[in-house]
Amino acid sequence: MRILIASDKFKGSATGPEVAAALAEGIRSSAPGVVIDTAPVADGGEGTLDAALAAGFEPVTVTVSDPTGAPVSARFAVRGDEALIEMAAASGLDLLPEGRRDPGGASSFGTGELIRAALEHGARRIVLGIGGSANTDGGAGMLAALGVSLRDGEGRPLPGGGAALARLASIDVSGLDPRLADTEVVLASDVDNPLLGPRGAAAVFGPQKGASPDDVARLDAALAHYAALLERQPGVRAATRMGGAGGAGGVGYAALAVLGATREPGVEVVQALTGLAERLVGADLVITGEGSLDEQSLGGKTPLGVAAAAREAGVPVIAVCGRSTLSPEAAAAAGFARVYALSGIEPDPVVSMAEAPRLLAETGRRIGADLGALVAPGR
Repeated sequence: MRILIASDKFKGSATGPEVAAALAEGIRSSAPGVVIDTAPVADGGEGTLDAALAAGFEPVTVTVSDPTGAPVSARFAVRGDEALIEMAAASGLDLLPEGRRDPGGASSFGTGELIRAALEHGARRIVLGIGGSANTDGGAGMLAALGVSLRDGEGRPLPGGGAALARLASIDVSGLDPRLADTEVVLASDVDNPLLGPRGAAAVFGPQKGASPDDVARLDAALAHYAALLERQPGVRAATRMGGAGGAGGVGYAALAVLGATREPGVEVVQALTGLAERLVGADLVITGEGSLDEQSLGGKTPLGVAAAAREAGVPVIAVCGRSTLSPEAAAAAGFARVYALSGIEPDPVVSMAEAPRLLAETGRRIGADLGALVAPGR
């Protein structure tokens, strides 16, 4: 019997590879004859880099700017002329000092530096995974790092952050890194929000980054001003209303408008990078999961993408999670033969998160003991 473990991270508890390793350990302890293959997956946000590295990409470490402008060591992944960038590595909320959020001042400059580093390593296809960002700057910082000039009314370079965009007076895209003209950029994101308005970057994601209602209004106005100036430049697409433009504080907008990016569902992009379809061939059972399995998961998160791929391959799939709020009927409709939640072993969420590897191994033992009921005879 062959089992494929294709799980996302349990945020704050275990990475995708750690989830897979703990489950595999538990399964082998109760079903020692089982062959286990692991394929950590993600949805384009945090954990995407781990998935790419597990699939055979090589890590490259560079020093870039964090959301405050301070130097930070960040990795991206390369395989041939393809690069995978997880923007949270340079511009993530988790990089803010002592967790102090700065929705108006945080910049995406470091993400642009990662793109530039990927170009210097010969990348001609760049997958930009967005999620977990600290900024609401419309990707202005990213563009500045790639050679775009943004200046205030006195001709001075504009400081980083979305709030400063209100003082933006001129933009010049002629200095954009010329290598991007011959580079395919893929925006890996399930976010379909536009840049502006009630579903935009500031209104929907700003509060998660510490923005007050007044901050949201100011940032949305600043982003509108910035977009109006940017879209007057030659070669820039009108992209404020495009799905995904609001992703990562508007980095999606800059990628779509200036870098000519195409947006693809993050789950599908990662599945292609990791060769999930090929690894499903010959599997008898697929195990997927994430920290919380809930209604948001049904909107296209990693477990649903894996379940869809498994269903297409005719392989039964089960889910493992920290907690689940899905009814048995909703879980079944999503394609899961069974859901194993760590909360069923340890109801205290603080303990569950702190001891996730141990609880995942115990869950693996339970799955191993249940294999007769989970896998149809003859598979």
